[in-house]
Amino acid sequence: MSTLKERVTEDMKTAMRAGDKERLGTIRMLQAAIKQREVDERIVLDDAQVLAAIEKMIKQRKEAISQFEQGGRADLAAKEQSEIEQLQVYLPAQLSAAEVDTLIQEAIAATGAASIKDMGKVMGIVKTKAAGRADMGAVSARIKAALGG
Repeated sequence: MSTLKERVTEDMKTAMRAGDKERLGTIRMLQAAIKQREVDERIVLDDAQVLAAIEKMIKQRKEAISQFEQGGRADLAAKEQSEIEQLQVYLPAQLSAAEVDTLIQEAIAATGAASIKDMGKVMGIVKTKAAGRADMGAVSARIKAALGG
């Protein structure tokens, strides 16, 4: 099985051959982000690190969408949404709400968390198990609720 980085490169070649400029632009942006991190940290990113880069790009686009919508720029918001959809292709299947709740309950049991003060411990465990498979903002809110916050 090829790495996520190799898959991105293959998808770029496919988009280039198909003349899909929009997809090609998004993939090149992703590759630039990966390369930038590799150069800055002098490492080769593994799949988990590439996933983290993709999640960061998606988060940035979600923030940009809300800014564009507030500014009345639906055209730019739509472009960002399109990029999110193209990036999500590389994320693993998303966890259901029930699966997230199960992970949270397991983490609470494992850490002995009793109050909102223990949220960091619980979040640490859930984050490693749900990386790339759940919106961490929503997960954080669910943990707060489970701990009575």
